[in-house]
Amino acid sequence: MAAAGVAVAWAVHRLLPAVPMLTAAVVLGIAAAHAPGVRTRVRGVGRPGLTLAGKRLMRIGVVLLGLKLGLDDVLGLGWATVAMVVVTVVATFFGTMWLGRRLGLSGDQPLLIATGYSICGASAIGAVSEVSGSDEEDVATSVALVTLCGTLAIAVLPLLHHPLGLDDAQFGRWVGAGVHDVGQVVATAQTAGPTALGEAVLVKLMRVALLAPLVGAVALSVRQRRRTDAAPTGKRPPLVPLFVLGFLAMVAVRTTGVLPGGALDAAQHAQELLLAAALFGLGSAVHLPSLVRTGGRVAALGLCSWVVIAGVSYAGVLLTA
Repeated sequence: MAAAGVAVAWAVHRLLPAVPMLTAAVVLGIAAAHAPGVRTRVRGVGRPGLTLAGKRLMRIGVVLLGLKLGLDDVLGLGWATVAMVVVTVVATFFGTMWLGRRLGLSGDQPLLIATGYSICGASAIGAVSEVSGSDEEDVATSVALVTLCGTLAIAVLPLLHHPLGLDDAQFGRWVGAGVHDVGQVVATAQTAGPTALGEAVLVKLMRVALLAPLVGAVALSVRQRRRTDAAPTGKRPPLVPLFVLGFLAMVAVRTTGVLPGGALDAAQHAQELLLAAALFGLGSAVHLPSLVRTGGRVAALGLCSWVVIAGVSYAGVLLTA
């Protein structure tokens, strides 16, 4: 089922290049979970495989994501831009967490939504959910929200390019610092030309680099919480999960420059296919009636978080121009 979902998502992206394949995969997963004649298989015989795709394939995809990032790329941004990205990520993460608790969202939804908005969308949500042990429905709801907002950014942000007084390079940095998924960043920034696209991808990859320390911090928090629990259940998660070590190892490999361009291109295609399968699996776990019950609060959190990351990153771009 996940493979079929990826094939259809790929076809949608080929027909409509403005729609990233990962976005299409999430939407198709949600549709499959509610389509008559398909939903019974999705929720029944197909559930174990789709859950496997949402977890295991997500880990492998996150590992391969490290091949997009070299340390020389990060250093090439300059310390001012690196500081701007770090401040944007920290402000968005903790601001979203605080707002989510104030809105009374249950479970790990505030943590997952904060992660998705501040780092790299659905990929970051999947990575953090692995160490936090989050409920599958919380994960699916958070992925759906972050994907929706990132998709809206593709249409909204280009309209603000000139009214906000940004040149092409500044617009690219703003998109890279404020849009969630890598594919959505590319789709948004390319509207302003190659200069904007190059800046956007570099800034976005700097945000991706912060995934490893964030996952490590969440794992440490979970370990401490279970250690102080009067009746601990289950084994403690590792301080640094194996797939995060794999991500860092791939960053190191990319930095050495030993891999030829063909190998990097193949790895990128494999990463997109794996993440698409994982996101189809996560999308298929979305239950719209449950989402509607908390939809108002979830949508409010998504809108507020979107305003926070857009505002902080815009200010950062102007200060570092």
